[in-house]
Amino acid sequence: MIDVTPLANALIMVLAVLVTVYLIPWIKSQTTEKQREEVEAWVKIACAAAEQLYHTDVIQDRKQYVIDFMMKKNLKVNPDELNKMIEAAVLEINKEWGGEAAE
Repeated sequence: MIDVTPLANALIMVLAVLVTVYLIPWIKSQTTEKQREEVEAWVKIACAAAEQLYHTDVIQDRKQYVIDFMMKKNLKVNPDELNKMIEAAVLEINKEWGGEAAE
């Protein structure tokens, strides 16, 4: 009878390496990308809401409104990235609304 144990062990080791090198990083990158898309979507919603509330005199500080809104959502994002996302969303709103939105 032929002992296939060394061959099976080698195959398991190759599969473990492939999973570690390719599959796990791919899964992590997909999760991070989806989370980032979710954060960006919430930032856009908050910026649009802040702009609308500002023009109806409900709030005075649009940026602080967005920051507070994001903190209430409990989404993990560092403050520097959040600031950049807010600025990008405001730029997009200004383009979409024909420059009606200020700052």
